[in-house]
Amino acid sequence: MSSAETNIHENEVSILQPDQEALKNAGKRDKQIVKTSVIAILANVLLAAFKAVIGVISGSIAITLDAVNNLSDAVSSVITIIGTKLATKEPDRKHPYGYGRIEYLSALIISVIVLYAGVTSLKESVTKIIHPETPSYTAVALIIVATAVLVKIFLGRYVESVGKRVNSDSLINSGKDATLDSIISASTLVAAVIFLLTKVSLESWLGAIISIVIIKSGIDMLREIISEILGQRSDNDLSKEIKAAAMEFPEVNGVYDLVLHNYGPDSYIGSFHIEVPDTLNAGDIDRLIRKITYAVYIRCRIIVAAISVYSINTKDQHVIDVREKIREIAGRNDYIIQMHGFYMSEEDKMIRFDLVVSFDSPDRFSTFNQVVSQVKEAYPDYKVFAVMDTDYSVS
Repeated sequence: MSSAETNIHENEVSILQPDQEALKNAGKRDKQIVKTSVIAILANVLLAAFKAVIGVISGSIAITLDAVNNLSDAVSSVITIIGTKLATKEPDRKHPYGYGRIEYLSALIISVIVLYAGVTSLKESVTKIIHPETPSYTAVALIIVATAVLVKIFLGRYVESVGKRVNSDSLINSGKDATLDSIISASTLVAAVIFLLTKVSLESWLGAIISIVIIKSGIDMLREIISEILGQRSDNDLSKEIKAAAMEFPEVNGVYDLVLHNYGPDSYIGSFHIEVPDTLNAGDIDRLIRKITYAVYIRCRIIVAAISVYSINTKDQHVIDVREKIREIAGRNDYIIQMHGFYMSEEDKMIRFDLVVSFDSPDRFSTFNQVVSQVKEAYPDYKVFAVMDTDYSVS
């Protein structure tokens, strides 16, 4: 008996029942996100207030814009808290999969805020370039700006590290933005020193450069979160774990067509095919699927919605030879990742199989049709039915 089977008992609590450990971990995650966001809000509001006063007194457009940027960071943290709270709402009739995806929307809003802040600050900087003003600095102002640089460096690293640990795109984006702010604040400090030493004001030009950097950061954040909302390829490590959990059962010869539907950070519902010997009966398959479903949930915390079955012929040597021959034909093409789901009927003179075609192929349909044509040439007396599969996860 395999290790997976040893750990599974028929009287185990159904995975459809609430998982107290998972709920507890989710609660800790939400509290950590809110706590980190509150810290970020307080820090950014204080920094914004100090910088705004310094900017107005000294007439520094760069420091003033930096203050506005800190204020937008505080707003971003507020949105993160709201998004986290809404995302933890219990599933209901209208949204049976829950509200986890709201976190992606909150990250999207934060990206838009960062982008908007960059565009408006660029407009202000260009105005100051056309109509320049001479700044006036004090030692106290420079000390406060230097302190702000250090605060932002630590704040950025802290928020981003927590975001990665709890898998929160909103926190990760806020942390990256805070790190970027520390660079911006440092550059305003350098500009102030240059002005004090040379009387050459680079304020407006520096403000324009800062604005462009902010705009780029906003676009990068926006691109990443939109990609997640559209649906990205499953994480390779997670895909391997799921397949490994199923492959621990000796009856399973292969795992294919893994599809994971994401309903928020760390919230997935999956389905896949397994290839099993044709010697198993319906009862054997039913018990096997139940065990695999439970094993995947315990190991990966993934709810498996469906497991479909491919029956692999183990009795007819001719069918086995044909299967291996077609696998060889498919393997000659560099863009064919996999051939599976093979079925052959001598009575109906029919062959069926699936081909996984790589996205690297210049023309996936042409690649698919080319291989199918080669199979038809090799077996002209059979009707060949093939399906072009997509590699949704690591093969």
